[in-house]
Amino acid sequence: MIRIENRQCGQQGMGRVLRYVAFFILNCALCIPSMAQVTVEATLDSAGIYIGKRMGITLEVSADAKSIVEMPQFDSLQMIVPGVEFLNGTPVDTEFVNDGKRMVLRKKYYVTSFDTALYNIPPMEVKVDDKVHRSKNLGMKVIIPFEVDTVHVDSIFGLKGEMEPPFVWEDWSLVLWLSILSVIITVMLIYVAVRLKDNKPIIKRIKTKKRIAPHKVAMQKIEEIKEDKLWQSEDSKEYYTQLTDTIRQYIKERYGFNALEMTSFEIITKLQEVNDEEAINELRELFQTADLVKFAKYSTMINENDRNLVTAIAYINQTKQEETEEQKAQPEEIVVVEPHSQMTKRLLIAGVVLAAGVLMGVVGYLCYRIYMLTL
Repeated sequence: MIRIENRQCGQQGMGRVLRYVAFFILNCALCIPSMAQVTVEATLDSAGIYIGKRMGITLEVSADAKSIVEMPQFDSLQMIVPGVEFLNGTPVDTEFVNDGKRMVLRKKYYVTSFDTALYNIPPMEVKVDDKVHRSKNLGMKVIIPFEVDTVHVDSIFGLKGEMEPPFVWEDWSLVLWLSILSVIITVMLIYVAVRLKDNKPIIKRIKTKKRIAPHKVAMQKIEEIKEDKLWQSEDSKEYYTQLTDTIRQYIKERYGFNALEMTSFEIITKLQEVNDEEAINELRELFQTADLVKFAKYSTMINENDRNLVTAIAYINQTKQEETEEQKAQPEEIVVVEPHSQMTKRLLIAGVVLAAGVLMGVVGYLCYRIYMLTL
């Protein structure tokens, strides 16, 4: 009896050891594949599509994080199977799981078909660490979105021609306003550039003053000459210069030709058309004396200077033209020209360059907008 019990106890202990060993071996066998297991799954977005529409095939690969995975590649319009064309694909999306020990890769492939049929998409092959893994087969059905009446063929028409899109003001309003703005900026840039080149003010300042008749202005100037007593001084040249300049300015304002830029002979010849000979003779004598003094260093007497001053006054009084009430009320406009400083010119040039850059950008956008609208 004792032997039998000892034998049974030994058999039970041996069985327990064998079970532990078998459990350890089975656990190791299960853990090793789980660490290196690779799964490849392919799914369709839907069971079927209308003819000419696109279908998405999502390929998902699960592998070890350190594995090198090569997803299948297709060329554009490549036939995956006869009748099913590849269009494009999305970038690979990678997700890490199990504390970064494993990764899940997803990529979507878009395909289409122009023939109605039930297509068998073959397994998609994925290479993981130089070993090929395959997904399962997929079935894709392509159908026509409407029933074709094959009995009444007269009701079937061919393709219609291209239709022009309707004009929509909202699409072109921005183009119109930007075009107007571009024209305004261009005109302003040209104007400013020309004014800067000619060294003229950008904005004209016009000053108005009360209009005084030419003979009154001349008489005021002669009164100043009399007050300065230039005809009594030894410097006859300055006296005759101011006196003849006053007469020349009066003739210019009175008769409308530029006597300031003409010689004495040219002035007398021009005045013969409008003045009597007596007035011209006295004025001719005044101009001849002035020319001798200014250019031949001729010395005059005080009484001669006094006589020429009286001649000038008499000529002005004889030829003056009285103003009407309307002419008296009309003011005279004077354009005030102020030269630009160097700093102002630099700022203006910088502004022109900046505005030109903005204009180029606006014109470029306009060209792009018009191109897109006319496609």
